[in-house]
Amino acid sequence: MDTGIMIAKLLARNNRTLILGSGSPRRKQYLEDLGVPFETRISNVSEVYPKELKAEEIAIYLAELKFESLEKDLNLNELLVTSDTVVWCEGVSLEKPANKAEAKQMIEQLSGKTHEVFSAVCIGDRIRRWSSCATTEVTFRSLSSEEIDFYITRFEPYDKAGGYGIQEWIGLVGITHLSGSYTGVVGLPTALFYQGLISFLEE
Repeated sequence: MDTGIMIAKLLARNNRTLILGSGSPRRKQYLEDLGVPFETRISNVSEVYPKELKAEEIAIYLAELKFESLEKDLNLNELLVTSDTVVWCEGVSLEKPANKAEAKQMIEQLSGKTHEVFSAVCIGDRIRRWSSCATTEVTFRSLSSEEIDFYITRFEPYDKAGGYGIQEWIGLVGITHLSGSYTGVVGLPTALFYQGLISFLEE
């Protein structure tokens, strides 16, 4: 059975409407690719987290923070999904760069190294929720200053954690190894989301 048809039937059987709590075009595209019927609402929450949190703890905290910002406006039949992605390198979370200098500094830090990407998913309604996180290891070859400058100038990756999009030019020419969820690095671990959504609907 088609993935979208199966999920649509489960949603209909449970009288549920799926809400994607994100304005990310990449997350919306993945749900469309899965054939999942959904509506979109955007969370305007400030992505601030306690500084003692590390790695996947940050991703889960922020996904749940986004969930909580929209939870109070949910109707009883609505099911909300939120997500957050954290790029973790040498014990530091590399967030969205504010400008070209920050983006270049981040990519230079990632160049020639292996880092981790944690992508969390939170699914729930006004009564209960489910959260989990996918972990992916990503290895960059050593990038030249010219390559980094070209990428930043051409693609302006200021809306991306770590200052890069794996689906863009830099991912095509710079990433030599990946272990884990490719879609999680893009912004939504689709296998984890799919399994979590079915599990939630079938409970």
